[in-house]
Amino acid sequence: MADDERASADPVADFDGWVASRSQALVRFAYLVTGSQDAADEAVQTALTKACEHWSRIRRTSDQDAYVRRMIVNAHISWWRKFRKRESSVAVVHQSAYVEDPATSVSRTDAVWRLCQTLPTRQRAAVVLRFYEDLTYPEIAAVLDCPEATARSYIHRALAALRRTLEEQEKSNE
Repeated sequence: MADDERASADPVADFDGWVASRSQALVRFAYLVTGSQDAADEAVQTALTKACEHWSRIRRTSDQDAYVRRMIVNAHISWWRKFRKRESSVAVVHQSAYVEDPATSVSRTDAVWRLCQTLPTRQRAAVVLRFYEDLTYPEIAAVLDCPEATARSYIHRALAALRRTLEEQEKSNE
């Protein structure tokens, strides 16, 4: 679509279409960042409300997904700063369609979530973007609004922290 055609297109219809095609992926991303379905829904709703207000500017960016993902991360960080001392989230484990052994799958998923919840929010967001959303380091840096080296550092430090925690757990189980 040419720039002049895009400018004349109905921004509300454009936004509605974009949300319809991306909402499930955004909620999945938010769930992995927040660790809670309720917090994910809240972060996505907050981000989409702000995105709707500024859609004429956002739709001209090269990557609307990255822009809105960043808004989701910011919304969760804002919530966390505001309410973290009053609320503590409980991870909800969702089973996938195919499960070999439900007990093993739930146990493994719960263990991964408990480990991920120990990470700082930005490190957890970077890990989710890298290993769940399969984004490159430059894309992660764009979403988190930081230099690429910082994004790499977040992931490196998060993986090191997870590795240390797992090693400590193995030692304590022996």
